[in-house]
Amino acid sequence: MVGMGDSSQLSGRAALVTGAGSGIGKASALLLAREGAAVAALSRSESEVRALAAQINESGGAALPLVADVSRVEQVREAVAQATRHFGRLDIVFANAGINGVWAPIEDLTSEEWDQTIDINLKGTFLTIKYAVPALKERGGSVIVNASVNGTRMFSNSGATAYSVSKAGQLAMAQMLAVELARHNIRVNVICPGATITELGQNTEIRDIKKLSYGPRPGIPMGRAASADEIAQLVLFLASDRSRYITGTPIWIDGGLSLVQG
Repeated sequence: MVGMGDSSQLSGRAALVTGAGSGIGKASALLLAREGAAVAALSRSESEVRALAAQINESGGAALPLVADVSRVEQVREAVAQATRHFGRLDIVFANAGINGVWAPIEDLTSEEWDQTIDINLKGTFLTIKYAVPALKERGGSVIVNASVNGTRMFSNSGATAYSVSKAGQLAMAQMLAVELARHNIRVNVICPGATITELGQNTEIRDIKKLSYGPRPGIPMGRAASADEIAQLVLFLASDRSRYITGTPIWIDGGLSLVQG
């Protein structure tokens, strides 16, 4: 079974969501499944992704749990192959897996810490798209990359150099690929969230940030952080036919944050 019903926006389609174990990835996987897509849910955390797949399957959807580190070539290649074999197609890719990594002054950031952030965020996005493209070319489809306001429209978060570079690179990659893949009817777009309530912040190491203090900054104009479910609604829009003429486009979803904190 692929999907949950003919009346849903994504009925008959298959999606790959990386970083699906929690946060934006989990919320997006659940929403795509509710809208009819079969979902290959990929995460480094086997327990989280198996629980997510069980939740989708028990609700009448179709989900396949996949365990992989997106920075590892063979793991990504095999995971994408498994998804394609299992569902017989691939129409949507949400390259969401990422880390905040270490935020520190440049002289205190180690090369190993730099490499880890770039490998997971940027190389991981590259590998995910690279191995998904052959299946996407069969029918066309949508690729959505989860970047950030950091590195794309905001540059004042102290010490976030590696993270911001990885996010700027994701945007450049997506825009290059939007042109390259357009003739295959593959759209490539980028979401750029601002402050969002997820578990990602708990896994951030912020070191010696007082060295880089820039003083008081404006708050979020809309007065609050986003929920993961609100970000997932944008993912759904870009995955669906409602965005069929949009490609190579970054969309900032930040409650106006990057307009007042550049």
